[in-house]
Amino acid sequence: MRSGFDRSALSQRLADGSRALGLSLSDAQLSQLMDYLQLLAKWNSVYNLTAVRDLSQMVTQHLLDSLAAVPAFAAATRVLDVGAGGGLPGIVLAVARPDLAITLIDTVHKKTAFLTQVKAELGLQNVTVKTGRVEQLQADPPFDVITSRAFAELKDFITWSSHLLSPDGCFLALKGVYPREEMERLPQGWTVVEVVALDVPGLGAERHIVRIQRGEQQ
Repeated sequence: MRSGFDRSALSQRLADGSRALGLSLSDAQLSQLMDYLQLLAKWNSVYNLTAVRDLSQMVTQHLLDSLAAVPAFAAATRVLDVGAGGGLPGIVLAVARPDLAITLIDTVHKKTAFLTQVKAELGLQNVTVKTGRVEQLQADPPFDVITSRAFAELKDFITWSSHLLSPDGCFLALKGVYPREEMERLPQGWTVVEVVALDVPGLGAERHIVRIQRGEQQ
């Protein structure tokens, strides 16, 4: 395992941050997230899963950043994470909400190999990993929430995956700065119903989550 991994200090940062977000994570859930962080750091040295190398920054920019979005999934039951990459937000969401059924899809086999390893080592029974293009994925029943983090422009995200969304479902796209121009280019028949600014503890950067549903834009 990677040298310099001060689990105690990093765990404290994670616990403090999760409390600041108003989340009540158990010690077991916090431990799972730390196990995930260790796996991400270990595999990242070979597979380049993330550009963030500093472990403390990983806690803030990956774990807490994903945890900040958890309340937006309050009504979700079946979630698809598109372009799941290293598992953000999908793996974090799966740990924080073990009641959710979460499918992660990515086109890159080395990334889905990592996600499969994470699922096994963390014992995440609520996670399914798929390798391939989301345009070719079929799902029955469909998903009530489809999410992504730094995956694609909103227009492409919707166009490629809307066939997988239930009629009354929604897209939850995790974005950095307020994506005004992207929202203006949504495909016909879709509308932004809410944009929530996320306050990630220790992160001095903008984060937003965009909720998109079927319906004509106003």
